[in-house]
Amino acid sequence: MKIFKRNIFGHILFIKKIIIILFGLVSHGRYRRFNDLQIEGSEIIRDLPDTNVLFVSNHQTYFADVAAMLHVFNAALQQRVDSIKHVGYIWKPKLNIYYVAAVETMKSGFLPKLFAYAGSVSVERTWRKEGKDVKRQVKMSDISNIGKALQDGWLITFPQGTTTPFKPIRKGTAHIIKTYKPIVIPIIIDGFRRSFDKKGLRIKKRGILQSMQIKPALEIDYEQDSIDDIVSKIEYAIEQHPSFLKVTPLEEVGVDEYQKEEEALNKKRDFWDMY
Repeated sequence: MKIFKRNIFGHILFIKKIIIILFGLVSHGRYRRFNDLQIEGSEIIRDLPDTNVLFVSNHQTYFADVAAMLHVFNAALQQRVDSIKHVGYIWKPKLNIYYVAAVETMKSGFLPKLFAYAGSVSVERTWRKEGKDVKRQVKMSDISNIGKALQDGWLITFPQGTTTPFKPIRKGTAHIIKTYKPIVIPIIIDGFRRSFDKKGLRIKKRGILQSMQIKPALEIDYEQDSIDDIVSKIEYAIEQHPSFLKVTPLEEVGVDEYQKEEEALNKKRDFWDMY
Protein backbone atom coordinates (compact mmCIF):
# COMPACT_ATOMS: atom_id res chain seq x y z
CA MET A 1 0.00 0.00 0.00
CA LYS A 2 1.34 3.41 -0.96
CA ILE A 3 1.42 5.86 1.94
CA PHE A 4 2.15 9.00 -0.05
CA LYS A 5 0.63 9.97 -3.37
CA ARG A 6 3.18 10.64 -6.11
CA ASN A 7 3.01 12.49 -9.41
CA ILE A 8 3.96 11.14 -12.82
CA PHE A 9 7.66 11.75 -12.15
CA GLY A 10 7.63 9.90 -8.85
CA HIS A 11 7.74 12.99 -6.65
CA ILE A 12 5.83 12.76 -3.39
CA LEU A 13 3.11 15.40 -3.65
CA PHE A 14 3.11 16.18 0.07
CA ILE A 15 6.83 17.02 -0.06
CA LYS A 16 6.36 19.03 -3.25
CA LYS A 17 3.56 21.00 -1.59
CA ILE A 18 5.74 21.80 1.45
CA ILE A 19 8.61 22.99 -0.77
CA ILE A 20 6.29 25.25 -2.81
CA ILE A 21 4.74 26.71 0.35
CA LEU A 22 8.12 27.40 1.99
CA PHE A 23 9.63 28.97 -1.13
CA GLY A 24 6.41 30.90 -1.69
CA LEU A 25 6.50 32.39 1.80
CA VAL A 26 10.19 33.27 1.54
CA SER A 27 10.01 34.75 -1.98
CA HIS A 28 6.76 36.70 -1.64
CA GLY A 29 8.50 39.86 -0.43
CA ARG A 30 10.67 39.91 -3.55
CA TYR A 31 7.59 40.81 -5.58
CA ARG A 32 5.56 42.74 -3.02
CA ARG A 33 7.92 44.44 -0.57
CA PHE A 34 11.43 44.84 -1.96
CA ASN A 35 10.09 45.31 -5.49
CA ASP A 36 6.66 45.79 -7.00
CA LEU A 37 5.24 43.21 -9.41
CA GLN A 38 2.56 44.63 -11.71
CA ILE A 39 0.32 41.94 -13.23
CA GLU A 40 -1.94 42.10 -16.26
CA GLY A 41 -4.26 39.42 -17.62
CA SER A 42 -4.39 37.00 -14.67
CA GLU A 43 -8.10 36.40 -15.30
CA ILE A 44 -6.98 34.27 -18.27
CA ILE A 45 -5.44 31.78 -15.83
CA ARG A 46 -8.76 31.04 -14.12
CA ASP A 47 -10.45 29.95 -17.35
CA LEU A 48 -7.81 27.43 -18.43
CA PRO A 49 -8.34 23.66 -18.35
CA ASP A 50 -6.47 21.65 -15.72
CA THR A 51 -4.13 19.98 -18.22
CA ASN A 52 -2.35 20.44 -21.57
CA VAL A 53 -1.54 24.14 -21.20
CA LEU A 54 1.84 25.45 -22.34
CA PHE A 55 3.08 28.86 -21.16
CA VAL A 56 5.74 30.45 -23.36
CA SER A 57 7.69 33.40 -22.00
CA ASN A 58 10.78 35.49 -22.46
CA HIS A 59 13.46 34.72 -19.88
CA GLN A 60 15.46 37.04 -17.58
CA THR A 61 16.70 34.96 -14.61
CA TYR A 62 17.05 31.26 -13.90
CA PHE A 63 14.63 30.99 -10.97
CA ALA A 64 12.92 34.32 -10.15
CA ASP A 65 10.84 34.22 -13.35
CA VAL A 66 9.31 30.82 -12.54
CA ALA A 67 8.81 31.70 -8.87
CA ALA A 68 6.85 34.82 -9.85
CA MET A 69 4.68 32.80 -12.24
CA LEU A 70 3.88 30.26 -9.52
CA HIS A 71 2.77 33.14 -7.29
CA VAL A 72 0.63 34.71 -10.00
CA PHE A 73 -0.94 31.43 -11.18
CA ASN A 74 -1.87 30.27 -7.68
CA ALA A 75 -3.19 33.70 -6.70
CA ALA A 76 -5.33 33.83 -9.86
CA LEU A 77 -6.74 30.36 -9.11
CA GLN A 78 -7.75 31.71 -5.68
CA GLN A 79 -9.76 34.46 -7.40
CA ARG A 80 -7.16 37.22 -7.06
CA VAL A 81 -7.35 39.75 -9.88
CA ASP A 82 -3.92 40.88 -11.07
CA SER A 83 -2.64 40.73 -7.50
CA ILE A 84 -0.51 38.57 -5.22
CA LYS A 85 -1.34 40.66 -2.16
CA HIS A 86 -1.68 38.52 1.00
CA VAL A 87 0.19 35.27 0.46
CA GLY A 88 -2.58 33.02 1.83
CA TYR A 89 -3.17 31.59 -1.66
CA ILE A 90 0.09 29.64 -1.37
CA TRP A 91 -1.35 27.26 1.26
CA LYS A 92 -3.24 25.34 -1.43
CA PRO A 93 -0.93 25.46 -4.47
CA LYS A 94 -1.70 23.80 -7.78
CA LEU A 95 0.66 20.82 -7.74
CA ASN A 96 0.59 19.91 -11.44
CA ILE A 97 2.51 22.96 -12.65
CA TYR A 98 5.87 22.14 -14.24
CA TYR A 99 8.61 24.11 -15.94
CA VAL A 100 11.33 23.21 -18.45
CA ALA A 101 14.90 23.76 -17.22
CA ALA A 102 18.41 22.70 -18.20
CA VAL A 103 19.74 19.63 -16.37
CA GLU A 104 23.06 21.33 -15.52
CA THR A 105 21.21 24.29 -13.96
CA MET A 106 19.03 22.12 -11.75
CA LYS A 107 22.01 20.10 -10.50
CA SER A 108 24.17 23.12 -9.68
CA GLY A 109 23.53 23.15 -5.92
CA PHE A 110 21.22 22.24 -3.05
CA LEU A 111 18.66 25.00 -3.71
CA PRO A 112 18.32 24.20 -7.43
CA LYS A 113 17.74 20.54 -6.52
CA LEU A 114 14.91 21.60 -4.22
CA PHE A 115 13.51 23.81 -7.00
CA ALA A 116 13.69 20.81 -9.32
CA TYR A 117 11.54 18.76 -6.94
CA ALA A 118 8.98 21.55 -6.99
CA GLY A 119 8.27 20.94 -10.68
CA SER A 120 11.27 20.92 -13.01
CA VAL A 121 11.19 18.95 -16.24
CA SER A 122 14.95 18.87 -16.69
CA VAL A 123 16.27 18.51 -20.24
CA GLU A 124 19.69 18.46 -21.86
CA ARG A 125 20.23 21.49 -24.06
CA THR A 126 21.24 20.47 -27.57
CA TRP A 127 23.21 23.66 -28.28
CA ARG A 128 24.91 24.56 -25.01
CA LYS A 129 26.77 22.75 -22.21
CA GLU A 130 28.77 24.25 -19.33
CA GLY A 131 29.01 27.61 -21.10
CA LYS A 132 30.24 26.18 -24.41
CA ASP A 133 28.49 25.74 -27.74
CA VAL A 134 27.77 22.11 -28.62
CA LYS A 135 25.68 20.16 -31.11
CA ARG A 136 23.92 17.02 -29.98
CA GLN A 137 20.77 15.06 -30.64
CA VAL A 138 17.56 15.68 -28.74
CA LYS A 139 16.99 12.97 -26.13
CA MET A 140 13.70 11.20 -26.73
CA SER A 141 13.25 10.83 -22.98
CA ASP A 142 13.25 14.63 -22.68
CA ILE A 143 10.48 14.92 -25.28
CA SER A 144 8.56 12.16 -23.52
CA ASN A 145 8.84 13.90 -20.14
CA ILE A 146 7.57 17.16 -21.61
CA GLY A 147 4.60 15.25 -23.02
CA LYS A 148 3.94 13.68 -19.61
CA ALA A 149 3.98 17.10 -17.95
CA LEU A 150 1.46 18.47 -20.44
CA GLN A 151 -0.79 15.45 -20.08
CA ASP A 152 -0.70 15.86 -16.30
CA GLY A 153 -1.02 19.64 -16.03
CA TRP A 154 0.53 22.97 -17.02
CA LEU A 155 4.05 23.50 -18.34
CA ILE A 156 6.11 26.71 -18.36
CA THR A 157 8.82 26.99 -20.98
CA PHE A 158 11.26 29.67 -22.13
CA PRO A 159 11.56 28.95 -25.86
CA GLN A 160 14.71 31.04 -26.35
CA GLY A 161 16.56 28.75 -23.95
CA THR A 162 18.60 31.65 -22.59
CA THR A 163 18.24 34.77 -20.44
CA THR A 164 19.85 36.88 -23.19
CA PRO A 165 17.15 39.02 -24.86
CA PHE A 166 16.22 38.75 -28.54
CA LYS A 167 17.83 35.37 -29.11
CA PRO A 168 16.02 33.14 -31.66
CA ILE A 169 13.10 30.95 -30.61
CA ARG A 170 14.14 27.29 -30.50
CA LYS A 171 12.21 25.22 -33.02
CA GLY A 172 11.87 22.41 -30.50
CA THR A 173 9.08 24.38 -28.82
CA ALA A 174 7.15 24.49 -32.09
CA HIS A 175 7.62 20.73 -32.55
CA ILE A 176 6.23 20.17 -29.05
CA ILE A 177 3.19 22.30 -29.92
CA LYS A 178 2.61 20.39 -33.16
CA THR A 179 2.94 17.06 -31.36
CA TYR A 180 0.92 17.59 -28.18
CA LYS A 181 -1.46 20.35 -29.34
CA PRO A 182 -1.60 22.29 -26.06
CA ILE A 183 -3.30 25.61 -25.41
CA VAL A 184 -0.40 28.08 -25.74
CA ILE A 185 -0.42 31.11 -23.41
CA PRO A 186 2.21 33.81 -24.05
CA ILE A 187 3.72 35.72 -21.11
CA ILE A 188 5.91 38.82 -21.21
CA ILE A 189 8.01 39.66 -18.17
CA ASP A 190 10.22 42.65 -17.46
CA GLY A 191 12.22 44.11 -14.57
CA PHE A 192 13.56 40.79 -13.28
CA ARG A 193 16.98 41.29 -14.84
CA ARG A 194 17.33 44.61 -13.02
CA SER A 195 15.93 43.25 -9.74
CA PHE A 196 17.94 40.05 -9.35
CA ASP A 197 21.24 38.44 -10.21
CA LYS A 198 21.33 36.10 -13.21
CA LYS A 199 20.27 33.07 -11.17
CA GLY A 200 17.41 35.01 -9.60
CA LEU A 201 18.48 34.07 -6.08
CA ARG A 202 19.98 37.35 -4.89
CA ILE A 203 18.23 40.73 -4.85
CA LYS A 204 20.46 43.05 -6.85
CA LYS A 205 18.41 46.23 -6.64
CA ARG A 206 15.30 47.26 -4.74
CA GLY A 207 12.43 49.49 -5.77
CA ILE A 208 12.30 48.10 -9.30
CA LEU A 209 8.98 47.94 -11.12
CA GLN A 210 8.56 44.37 -12.33
CA SER A 211 5.84 43.41 -14.77
CA MET A 212 4.10 40.27 -15.99
CA GLN A 213 1.62 40.38 -18.85
CA ILE A 214 -0.42 37.24 -19.53
CA LYS A 215 -1.87 37.19 -23.03
CA PRO A 216 -4.80 35.27 -24.55
CA ALA A 217 -4.07 31.89 -26.12
CA LEU A 218 -2.28 31.90 -29.45
CA GLU A 219 -4.38 30.99 -32.45
CA ILE A 220 -2.62 27.95 -33.87
CA ASP A 221 -3.70 25.57 -36.61
CA TYR A 222 -1.92 22.45 -35.38
CA GLU A 223 -2.25 20.72 -38.74
CA GLN A 224 -1.69 23.53 -41.24
CA ASP A 225 0.74 25.88 -39.48
CA SER A 226 4.38 25.08 -40.22
CA ILE A 227 7.13 24.99 -37.62
CA ASP A 228 8.33 28.37 -38.87
CA ASP A 229 4.79 29.78 -38.62
CA ILE A 230 4.55 28.75 -34.98
CA VAL A 231 8.03 30.06 -34.19
CA SER A 232 7.08 33.42 -35.69
CA LYS A 233 3.83 33.59 -33.71
CA ILE A 234 5.69 32.92 -30.46
CA GLU A 235 8.42 35.41 -31.33
CA TYR A 236 5.92 38.23 -31.79
CA ALA A 237 3.67 37.16 -28.91
CA ILE A 238 6.46 37.36 -26.31
CA GLU A 239 7.92 40.46 -28.02
CA GLN A 240 11.28 38.94 -28.84
CA HIS A 241 11.27 39.66 -32.55
CA PRO A 242 14.11 42.09 -33.47
CA SER A 243 11.50 44.66 -34.52
CA PHE A 244 10.75 45.21 -30.81
CA LEU A 245 14.22 46.67 -30.26
CA LYS A 246 13.13 50.30 -30.30
CA VAL A 247 16.26 52.21 -29.23
CA THR A 248 19.05 50.85 -31.40
CA PRO A 249 18.65 48.50 -34.37
CA LEU A 250 19.83 44.98 -33.62
CA GLU A 251 21.94 44.96 -36.79
CA GLU A 252 23.93 47.96 -35.55
CA VAL A 253 24.48 46.94 -31.93
CA GLY A 254 23.97 43.19 -31.58
CA VAL A 255 22.45 41.42 -28.60
CA ASP A 256 25.65 41.05 -26.53
CA GLU A 257 26.53 44.71 -26.91
CA TYR A 258 22.93 45.65 -26.10
CA GLN A 259 23.10 43.70 -22.85
CA LYS A 260 26.49 45.23 -21.96
CA GLU A 261 25.11 48.73 -22.52
CA GLU A 262 22.18 47.94 -20.23
CA GLU A 263 24.48 46.60 -17.49
CA ALA A 264 26.75 49.64 -17.74
CA LEU A 265 23.76 51.95 -17.45
CA ASN A 266 22.53 50.07 -14.37
CA LYS A 267 25.97 50.42 -12.74
CA LYS A 268 25.87 54.17 -13.29
CA ARG A 269 22.41 54.34 -11.75
CA ASP A 270 23.58 52.31 -8.75
CA PHE A 271 26.53 54.70 -8.29
CA TRP A 272 24.37 57.83 -8.29
CA ASP A 273 21.80 56.17 -6.03
CA MET A 274 24.47 56.17 -3.31
CA TYR A 275 24.38 59.96 -3.11
